[in-house]
Amino acid sequence: MKRRLHDLGLGIRFAVSGGREGWVRTWLTAVGVGLGVAMLLGAASVPHLDDERANRIHARQPFSAGSDRNAAHRTVSLLYAVADTEYRSSTIGGKVLRPANADPVLPPGLTAIPAAGTMAVSPALRDLLASPEGELLRPRLPYKITATIGDAGLVEPSELYFYAGDAALSTDAGASSAAGFGNIGETQQLDPMLVVLVILSCVVLLMPVAIFIATAVRFGGERRDRRLAALRLVGADARTTRWVAGGEALAGAALGLAVGALLFLGLAELIGPLGLWSFGFFPGDLRPLPWLALLVAVAVPALAVGVTLAAMRSVSVEPLGVVRGGRIRRRRLWWRLAMPGLGVVLLFVSQNPDARTAPLSVAPPGIGVQLMDAMGPVTIAAGATLVLAGLITLLPWLVEAVMGLLRGGSPSWQLAVRGLQLSSGAASRAVSGITVAVAGSVALHMFFVGIHDDFNKVTGADASRAQYTVLADYPDAALAERMIGAFRGTPGVSQVIGSVSSYVTKPGPLTADDIRPTTQLTLGDCATLRELARIDTCQDGDTFVVHPSDPEQAAWVDRTARPGKPLNTTSDESGIPPKLWTLPAATRTVMGRPDPTGEVQDGVFVTPGAMDTSLLTSGARTSAMLTVDQRVPDAAEHIRNTAAALSPQLRVATVRTIERDRQYAGIQTGLQAASLATLGLIAAGMLVSQVEQLRERRRLLAALVAFGTRRATLAGSVLWQTAVPVALGIALAVAGGTALGALMLRIIGKTVTSWWLFVPLAGAGAAVILAVTLLSLPVLWRQMRSDGLRTE
Repeated sequence: MKRRLHDLGLGIRFAVSGGREGWVRTWLTAVGVGLGVAMLLGAASVPHLDDERANRIHARQPFSAGSDRNAAHRTVSLLYAVADTEYRSSTIGGKVLRPANADPVLPPGLTAIPAAGTMAVSPALRDLLASPEGELLRPRLPYKITATIGDAGLVEPSELYFYAGDAALSTDAGASSAAGFGNIGETQQLDPMLVVLVILSCVVLLMPVAIFIATAVRFGGERRDRRLAALRLVGADARTTRWVAGGEALAGAALGLAVGALLFLGLAELIGPLGLWSFGFFPGDLRPLPWLALLVAVAVPALAVGVTLAAMRSVSVEPLGVVRGGRIRRRRLWWRLAMPGLGVVLLFVSQNPDARTAPLSVAPPGIGVQLMDAMGPVTIAAGATLVLAGLITLLPWLVEAVMGLLRGGSPSWQLAVRGLQLSSGAASRAVSGITVAVAGSVALHMFFVGIHDDFNKVTGADASRAQYTVLADYPDAALAERMIGAFRGTPGVSQVIGSVSSYVTKPGPLTADDIRPTTQLTLGDCATLRELARIDTCQDGDTFVVHPSDPEQAAWVDRTARPGKPLNTTSDESGIPPKLWTLPAATRTVMGRPDPTGEVQDGVFVTPGAMDTSLLTSGARTSAMLTVDQRVPDAAEHIRNTAAALSPQLRVATVRTIERDRQYAGIQTGLQAASLATLGLIAAGMLVSQVEQLRERRRLLAALVAFGTRRATLAGSVLWQTAVPVALGIALAVAGGTALGALMLRIIGKTVTSWWLFVPLAGAGAAVILAVTLLSLPVLWRQMRSDGLRTE
């Protein structure tokens, strides 16, 4: 062990004291390793970042005096109302506050509760309001800005958030009471299908990083081999040369750790405040878990030494030169097929036992629900990793086999083919990252499409009848009338459906086992009621009993809504004395119809002239559905401004025909950001690898030019030498990725819905290669100069 450490130290000395060439080679390795380390540190920071974001969100959530979170037994400290809104493509969060005593509890990020008519805003919201872009937003927030919310009160630097003061805020107008902040809501379990998706995403995104690091530590192989031959000439044995080579790789990897840490910190400072796909973070929240950071710090140098020692076993370093593959032999295929085969077996056994023999197209439903009880995520991750790793091991064999069959062609083609026939290892290593990335992306996209319908639910809404809904969680018939009038005068609004809804019950005593009959009461004008039920004639003062299509539900409505009989407009649990109202005997029975949001309302429908609205309780809701002219620019912003002017507690929502699951959408957003980072890493790594290979062949290129070879021929040979392995790698990636995607869908009992998803992904991979080749051309022209023949 002491001798091996001595050899490693000698290799480190060679790496840092080899003159200009040595330093260039070491820095190329360090940059390559550093890019990979930065990605690994980013991945290791995701758990801490997720926890910090959750803590920031929980820290500003209020809890009531009767909440379990009120450990200090504090009384009501302030009143608040949620005032979230949207502005174009951005979400703006906010709360309206009013102190309930002289020393109210403060939300995080505030030093005082804003006075009435003022507000505290986040820095991003302040900038938006001050810019021309925020012109339509300013009328919606008619408060004077007197403070800025601190970082402790924000989820991310670019968040749009505000706290406003309102002296008129009351519980009767929809406000809630709070004793403090720091409420933790119920956590939602991740769907088993999304668990599989997360596992597959991690494997797909991190595999190229590990491959690239393994490739980067082998930069400068030819020059290193010649130096090792000199060591053999002065008496070193073969084992010593291997460990010296490992020491050189260790130096580059150690320097790469420092470069990666600096890149990680710099990118966190740059990207965090700016955000990516509407996802930003405070740089201080992006910190790797200590044990994961330690794992990266140990694994990367160990990987560098291990890869180098393994690579040197196929090289015969002799005193007079280096011989690669001293005896001619083809790469063995059996173990390259065994690795993905084992991965397939692991994926098969991770299914429910009843589905292991089922065909792909008829896999039993519900397997996803039982997935975590079957084998767990470790088996799935191991299986996917082995399949993708198997593609990496198959690629060199495939390139070598195909190259052995090629003959003839143009001079540039022949130069490229001959170069690959002599040494295809470097080209295969350079392409392996893009191969894994494309294969993994194909599998991921197949999985996404396969589970799309499970997380994108058709709501049944009719967006042609209404495009926006406005809701207030308190009853106010006068507000409903004001809403109708105000929204009808709003630019872009062509129709308004406004109503107040509550619940009424059948009064009188009940037996012990009986359930009190209850139905919904809806108050609105005739135009509104016609949109909610099939009513032919209507005038103010009319009432209707509305039946759903289900006979049993209709019978339940009739138990409560009895023409000529009284109804109780208060609930038994409210503690309020019963308020009775008699349903007129002339009430007609009609059938309900779906409203614009897709819901079918039933119960008692009442026009304003038929009922005293003071009978409604605090459990009622005031709402409106709006139809807009899409040709009017910023119609949605005018609607939100009108709603804010009517009441800060009004919530405006878009009527959507498809509703996307939040967890699914969050994972998709994170995957997009991570995929972009991984693709950028692959492109940068391939460019560094291409430059390093051109430097290695500088003397050969210069000699060919000196003997009259055209520069265009050499440029073409470089392009072909890159394009052929890429084409083979992408073909292998498409086949492997499609198979992996089908297997992953089989695990959760889904079928393949599209077999052609690989086309854009393969095109993206080819585009990356073309861009890298074009960017490397200036280096190629430089290496062709005659001074490349100079030697010492």
